[in-house]
Amino acid sequence: MIGKLKGLVDSFAEDHVILDVHGVGYVVQCSSRTLQKLPRVGEAATLAIETQVREDAIRLFGFLSDGERDWFRLLQNVQGVGSKVALAILGVLPPTELTAAIGLQDKVAVARAPGVGPRLAARIVAELKDKAAVFGSVDPATAALAGDDMPDAGPDAARDAISALVNLGYARPQAATAVAASLKALGENAEASALIRRGLKELAQT
Repeated sequence: MIGKLKGLVDSFAEDHVILDVHGVGYVVQCSSRTLQKLPRVGEAATLAIETQVREDAIRLFGFLSDGERDWFRLLQNVQGVGSKVALAILGVLPPTELTAAIGLQDKVAVARAPGVGPRLAARIVAELKDKAAVFGSVDPATAALAGDDMPDAGPDAARDAISALVNLGYARPQAATAVAASLKALGENAEASALIRRGLKELAQT
């Protein structure tokens, strides 16, 4: 089994990259987010690899980290989630945000992935809630801020900042994580506008 590949990026396609390892071109399927973060053609890249052997094919799946690969494996334990859907989920939610979404039972965030409907999203967050703890717990501040049905969850400015980021298209756990980090950096008395600016910077780094 192949667990890691290190080589030069040869070419890209819609759903995979060809990685040249000492003259051998490996076709590695990746999420859209992983493909966007890989270096340009001709530059060196390292991918954690999941090898799946079927009767008619051997398929390689590439990830930016071992944690992302672990999530790929875990997601496929849910009925209705195959490799294609798992990659789609990781394409819109990096591991930290996926951990937060599962921990907060945010079905809407998971349902943003292509091919994931409301019922499947609900099944994913329900079945993986306990297993997701292995990947890290949800920060209490993030959990509080993500609770849009909790009127006293965090300062008014923080809740306003989260609403603004959600309106810009970010998932609520993603926005809450960014604002929670911004609060820690700027202080509890920070204004909403400052939290939004800092939050956007946090989101740009993910």
